[in-house]
Amino acid sequence: MRVAIISDTHNMIRTELKAYLEGCELILHAGDISKPEILDALKSYAPVYVVRGNNDRQWAEEIPYTLRFELGGISFFMIHKVHERPQDLRSQGVDVVIYGHTHKYDDHEEDGMRFLNPGSCGPRRFTQPITMMIAEIGDGKIEVEKIEIPHTPTKTLVKSMPPDMPIIVSRVVRDIKRNKSVQEIADRNGISVELSKLICRLYLTHPGIDVDGIVRKMGL
Repeated sequence: MRVAIISDTHNMIRTELKAYLEGCELILHAGDISKPEILDALKSYAPVYVVRGNNDRQWAEEIPYTLRFELGGISFFMIHKVHERPQDLRSQGVDVVIYGHTHKYDDHEEDGMRFLNPGSCGPRRFTQPITMMIAEIGDGKIEVEKIEIPHTPTKTLVKSMPPDMPIIVSRVVRDIKRNKSVQEIADRNGISVELSKLICRLYLTHPGIDVDGIVRKMGL
């Protein structure tokens, strides 16, 4: 069985990802989908096993936080945040743990189980690579291939980067605290919606981060 393992798509399906989904019999998504339309689009390629991530809000209430299933004689446990997993999974017969959240690719063995994190194939976070997994599963075995998708900066976003970024970021943070929408923030500060979304996401997903920290994480 050919299976695509992905996570943290964050409201984005890359063209390159679509090519890898072709021919897969199943898609495993480890959370942070962001919108139901993304899930619907994935289901057009193959059935989807999915867990709920911390950024999947009210629309995802029926999506479980954890999922147990068997494929090709292998017992899987899937969760978005690996540190929230039960600690007795091996005694329950679990062979493979699939998780996401960190946006960092991982494939290692621990406590007699294999841990797989496909990384993120959604919007690029900082300078981290864009990755996913293709697995061949059957007869009690799993072979995993790491897929790294080349990053092509969005022209709109690059063009919208003003020279005085620390000042812009400071103003955006101020507007976030005032509960302004992404569109309002973009309009008020004369920046693109894409840039507004990026700054908002960095601020809201990194509690305590300051302006300099946001600028550094943007790779500027």
